[in-house]
Amino acid sequence: MAWVLLLIAGGLEIVWAYTMKLSQGFGRPAPTVITILAMLASVGFLSISMKSLPLGTAYMVWTGIGAVGAFVIGIAVLGEPLTAGRVLAAVLIVAGLILMKLSTPS
Repeated sequence: MAWVLLLIAGGLEIVWAYTMKLSQGFGRPAPTVITILAMLASVGFLSISMKSLPLGTAYMVWTGIGAVGAFVIGIAVLGEPLTAGRVLAAVLIVAGLILMKLSTPS
């Protein structure tokens, strides 16, 4: 269950990163409110998952999901550039996440 909560927390990390961009420096009320709520929920789910997952594992997976998810949203939705170097960086993050999951006891 901790891993499911951690995945939810990571998904909310993507939401708040995207809506923070849409808030234009917290100048737009609706995206700002969504950002704050998603941040709070994300940290809440992360903290619950940390009851049974190691700190390093949980935090790395949480930030990794957020980083790769924000990267994908940036390209797919915001039209950010897709370059070989950026893709390689994302692939290495995902590889690290997989290795962390495989080397952490459940």
